[in-house]
This record gives sequence, C-alpha cells and structure tokens, in this order.
Amino acid sequence: ESYKVLVAEAAKNALLQTGVGEIYERVFIVGPLMDGDRCAGAVGFSVREDKFYVFKSKATLVMMGGAVHVFKPRSSGEGLGRAWYPPWNSGSSAYFTLKAGAEMTCQEVRFIPVRFKDA
Repeated sequence: ESYKVLVAEAAKNALLQTGVGEIYERVFIVGPLMDGDRCAGAVGFSVREDKFYVFKSKATLVMMGGAVHVFKPRSSGEGLGRAWYPPWNSGSSAYFTLKAGAEMTCQEVRFIPVRFKDA
C-alpha cells in the first residue's frame, strides 16, 4: 500500500526535466505565511533534524491530507495505523486553510480511493 515510491519517482523526474525546485521530505507544516489577506507560503519544521523552514511562494497548494480519524473504519481491524488511516494525518490541511482565511465547504465528503487485493 505504499504509493510514496511512485509519487517520489514522478516528482524527481519532473525536477530533472524542468531543473526548477527542490524536494523537502519529512517537514511538518505548522501554518501559513500570510501577507495581508494573501497566503504567501508556509512555515514548518523537520521531524528528523533540528531545522525550521520558511517557504515563500507566489501560489500555495494545500495537499496535506484530511482528518482520517474523524470517521471510524467499518471494522476495528481495518487499516488503523496503515496508509489508509495513518495516525499522523491529523487534519492539518483543514487547520492550514482556515488559518489562511479560506472558506471551506463539503467537509462531510470522505474520499476513499479504490483498493485492489494485492495491489
């Protein structure tokens, strides 16, 4: 169930083709960097090293995952602690966007990607 390898490979290939940007891994984003009413980036820290990051941007995409533990899995043994219900997926994207002043809608909708046996 690890799709990180696929995503990482695609990201590295895109960087090689464009020659623009860097990949930062294991950075926990704690909040938006605001410039008035505009989101101008994000601030966060490394979960492995004693480093603090300030990311400045012209545009900000929020793709930190949802709050998976808002809903209980349909069976007690299904997925807790695995990629589908990770304990670290705390709802940080909702916090980030609310802190930046975004209007949020359709929060009751839950997306579960299709899973295939042995895939």
